[in-house]
Amino acid sequence: MNRRHPIGIDPRPRDAGAAGRLAAALLIAAASGCGEDPPNDAPSAPATSSAGDAADGGFVDTAQQAGIAFKMAFLPAEQGARFKVNLYDHGSGVAVGDCDGDGDDDLYFLNQLGPNALYRNDGRGAFTDVTAAAGAVALADRICVAAAFNDVDGDGDQDLFVTSTRGGNALLRNDGTGRFEDVTREAGLEWVGHSEIPTLFDADGDGDLDLFMTQTARWTTDLYSPEERYYAGVASLTEVIQSPVEHNRYYRNEGGGRFTEQTAAAGLQGDGWGSDVAVFDSDDDGDLDLFVGNMFGASTLYANDGRGRFEPVTRAALGRTPWGATGAKVLDHDGDGRLDLYVVDMHSDMWTPASYDLSTVEEGRKYAGAHGALMDDPSFDPASERNLAEATKLDYDEVFFGNGLYRNLGGGRFEEVSERANAETFWPWGIAAGDFDGDGFEDAFIPSGMGYPWDYWRSPLLMNDGDGTFTDRSGSAGIDPPPGGELLPHSFMRKDCPRSARAAATGDFDGDGRLDLVVNNFNDRPNLFMNRWPRRSFIAFRLTGTRGNRDAIGAIVRLEVAGRVLVRQVQAAGGYLAQSSKTVHFGLGDARSIDRCEILWPGGFRQAIGSPAPGRVHAVTEPAP
Repeated sequence: MNRRHPIGIDPRPRDAGAAGRLAAALLIAAASGCGEDPPNDAPSAPATSSAGDAADGGFVDTAQQAGIAFKMAFLPAEQGARFKVNLYDHGSGVAVGDCDGDGDDDLYFLNQLGPNALYRNDGRGAFTDVTAAAGAVALADRICVAAAFNDVDGDGDQDLFVTSTRGGNALLRNDGTGRFEDVTREAGLEWVGHSEIPTLFDADGDGDLDLFMTQTARWTTDLYSPEERYYAGVASLTEVIQSPVEHNRYYRNEGGGRFTEQTAAAGLQGDGWGSDVAVFDSDDDGDLDLFVGNMFGASTLYANDGRGRFEPVTRAALGRTPWGATGAKVLDHDGDGRLDLYVVDMHSDMWTPASYDLSTVEEGRKYAGAHGALMDDPSFDPASERNLAEATKLDYDEVFFGNGLYRNLGGGRFEEVSERANAETFWPWGIAAGDFDGDGFEDAFIPSGMGYPWDYWRSPLLMNDGDGTFTDRSGSAGIDPPPGGELLPHSFMRKDCPRSARAAATGDFDGDGRLDLVVNNFNDRPNLFMNRWPRRSFIAFRLTGTRGNRDAIGAIVRLEVAGRVLVRQVQAAGGYLAQSSKTVHFGLGDARSIDRCEILWPGGFRQAIGSPAPGRVHAVTEPAP
């Protein structure tokens, strides 16, 4: 079945795309040739929206004006001079964190070809490139994937962990001023593999942050390019699928930022092809559980026994899961005071060949099989589905083909409601969640699109309707078309190169009480979407743990406001190659006071705050034992 457009979608005219019958699936696109790698293009033109507050609300891209000159650069021999179907087209991530301890969230962009970049925030939404002065953060000698800011050694500042594709991961210790030193070897974290997201959380309840990393498979060859410092990827989807899997990695923090590898003992090896993670207390027993996405198969929800040993509970808790999961995020989508789980499925959409007419693609309900929309085309050969099922050991009883939105029913039970909630989308990579319009309900931005050699596809902005459903407002809110237009200013082999997003994160970068959005785009400059919805009442919390981890990862803030219960969590890295701000933000709509506020700290301590004043960020330190 095709997906239909969700109710209330924000449509706009778009090109129909290249017409043509379905002669083959994505493997045909893999053989396409491309032109030479273009020089860095000029910064995107600023959005036409006013930089002031708009009457209807939305975002305006200020990356160029804000001083962000970074460009994520792809590998020409993999995605440019010759297009290959492998995970190099997954791009690189973005991390948000206060690297210099001044109270403002800074930005760290990751790269494939060339250095990463660290930008210091002045607190008003202007940024300065401090990469050179920050020590070891550039890591230009490897293909970087994702990163996380966390206080791994308990000294009160934000350290940085960076993953790479077969270049070695890196733990960079912060000296307290925003300068970083590579301490990977001393920390016991020397691992070379095909790593994805690093997530730090207190898995064993001892008060410090342990490290979990998803791994994919050995999809690179042994052909090394000394000039560009990377291992060539395999050239076809068949080779990708047949790559030997790598198991996920878990490291226990022994204190002071030293780690020991404990994957098998913790039960977290997984089945390979790990993508994204979500960390939350799924069964209300007081410890942090772990959802791990799988790019080619069933994802896994692990229940924590409280001592850092995990047991799969997926079938009992969630039922079936998306077959091609990439991004995951927890949010309270229906405003019932419980954290729900949203998972987006990229790989059930990936089979669409470059010749496919995207105007025929519909959204809104799940597919019948892994080949998705192709299965409805008269020319589709059912043998392709059978072959893929055999190659990936596909179990139709464990998976479905589309996004998954799991409504939390309490006590470790969930109901999948993605179709009912209008949460099905096409070509999604990740999720950045937050209350963008300040009405008290959490919204979601879905970075999407494949880029060359496919046609352009928008990144939906799913605004919460307040009744457990979403409406895509990407067009009216300044997201679609993207700043600079649908196409990059250069082409490959006389074919247009569409813009496409990869990783996205949230934070209030100018301190105005509204959540902004940062996006790292593929082979393109990032977007810094500043929030221009009308200002409404808000409250935010910056938490510091004492009994548990200092970052307060996993802490829950619960508000009672005008007869409603609002819940937010201090989240670990996640959302797909992304880390959002650890400052907990609430839109309050028209409310001007808080009836009750409670913080549930990691470890179980409950702290009543009374009625904190709206309109400010409250710094709260957990009371000492």
